[in-house]
Amino acid sequence: MAGKKQFDMDTVLDAAMIQFWRSGYADTSLDDLSRATGLNRSSIYSSLGDKDALFLRCLDRYATRYGDQFDAALSCAAEDPVAAVRAFFDVTLGRIADPAVPDGCLMAQSVMASPALSPSVAERVRELFGRQRPRLRTALKAGGLSDENAEDFAVHVAAVNQSLAVMGRAGSSPEQLRAIVGVTVDALARALSSS
Repeated sequence: MAGKKQFDMDTVLDAAMIQFWRSGYADTSLDDLSRATGLNRSSIYSSLGDKDALFLRCLDRYATRYGDQFDAALSCAAEDPVAAVRAFFDVTLGRIADPAVPDGCLMAQSVMASPALSPSVAERVRELFGRQRPRLRTALKAGGLSDENAEDFAVHVAAVNQSLAVMGRAGSSPEQLRAIVGVTVDALARALSSS
């Protein structure tokens, strides 16, 4: 259609996601989103919705992108749960080491910003954030842990995973982060050998 600006939705959503990730929801203005995406404010509203709607789309995009990677990492849990958990952490360590994305975790920082979010957006953030524990629990049960141990390790691994993002953002070295992962993976290996 003549006069209508065309753009690649994936590119625009990635740019908006990076902007929210870098600055957080509260510190990202529509002008920031306009600069990041190359769209003017009216195009953002007409194509992507208001700031909340765009933020939700970015959160879903982030959760799907990394959730799919976590699922792939954990897919071998029934055969080798220790390798699966190590691969799970490798997803996060790879994201932390990736210079193309901001430090930290968009989901973790969004949970921390919940008081500044509308109730519906805060609820969606908590829902997406909460997906990690059941994903881990299912994999660890498939790997041979009892219900109770699978739940305990799922909570622990999810907590360690989020701390990696925070520590990475605070400047911890890759060696320090891998050492943290090693302690958790070793504890899991011991629990599996004694069960």
